[in-house]
Order: sequence, then structure tokens, then C-alpha cells
Amino acid sequence: MIAYHDREWGVPVHDDTQLFGKLILDGFQAGLSWAIILRKRDHFLAAFDGFDPERMARYTKRRVARLLKDPGIVRNRQKVEAAIASARTL
Repeated sequence: MIAYHDREWGVPVHDDTQLFGKLILDGFQAGLSWAIILRKRDHFLAAFDGFDPERMARYTKRRVARLLKDPGIVRNRQKVEAAIASARTL
């Protein structure tokens, strides 16, 4: 948490994909501690194709089902579907 606070928190992000990823992680954090999300962040990146919105926008029901079985992320259907819906709006 200290490294995150000192090196990332409050630091402006100018890359659209990085900013999108931060917004998606914030959505997954709702109702949970930020420490949980930070512990799972690398796996989130892998599971969601680096938070590439173009790739995420093409996720199918099959991909959603696979994500919901992935213990490395927060397996909340509404949050997973919201992340994909957000990608589709871009």
C-alpha cells in the first residue's frame, strides 16, 4: 500500500488505456478494500487483456463465464458485465 500511495495515487494519468484500467479497477473496488484490488491487479490485467477497451468490447458470454470462474479477479457478474459495457461505450 505504501508503494502504491507513494508512486501511483494522485499521479496524473495521460494514457487512455491506463486511465480506462484505473476506472475499471475502481468499479471492481466498490464495497471492497483497495488492498484486495491491488493484490489482484496483475491478474485483472491479464484476465482483461491489459484493459484494452477494443478487445474487451468484443467479449462474448463464453468469455464472461470464464471470467466468473477466475479466482484471480473479483468474480461479481454485475461488475464484470459493467466493465465490458464500459468498453463498448468507447
